[in-house]
Amino acid sequence: MPDKQRYKMRQRLLSLGEDYVIEDSAGDLAFNVDGKLFRIRETFVITDRRGAEVATIRQKLLAIRETMNIERGGEVIATVRKALIAPFRDKFLIDVKGGEDLVAQGNITEHEYVIKRSGETVAEISKQWFSIRDTYAITIDPGQDDGLILAIAVVIDEMAHDRDEDHQGHKRDD
Repeated sequence: MPDKQRYKMRQRLLSLGEDYVIEDSAGDLAFNVDGKLFRIRETFVITDRRGAEVATIRQKLLAIRETMNIERGGEVIATVRKALIAPFRDKFLIDVKGGEDLVAQGNITEHEYVIKRSGETVAEISKQWFSIRDTYAITIDPGQDDGLILAIAVVIDEMAHDRDEDHQGHKRDD
């Protein structure tokens, strides 16, 4: 059975917009996330190490609660939204087009959560091993769509930052 895929995702500190670098377990660049500036709605483009687009994330306008779409090839492949009722933990619902839906649940602001499909964990996100601000590990089970899971992690990170800004009136400070 193949091993789980491990990535390290960190936000670029000196960049325009919200940009991230995603490295593989060997420390090599695997994906780049470009947060596009000056757009009406938040937009992120994820590319692989060769520059090929893996996913585009766009904020859905005019939604009752914050919602972001993940697109591939111009088609929406998943929609992420915060659950209305999650009494004990942060919870995000991920509607996957043409597939089984996912749920992300745990301590989102601390980057300690899991992504599940039908009650089974398919990915884990953890900041436990990193003391560097906005750096965390993403472990993905074999057979998953790594690009989709990484896009979900970007969406949840962005929504968590936005929520912290709303509650505190400014960017959070780790």
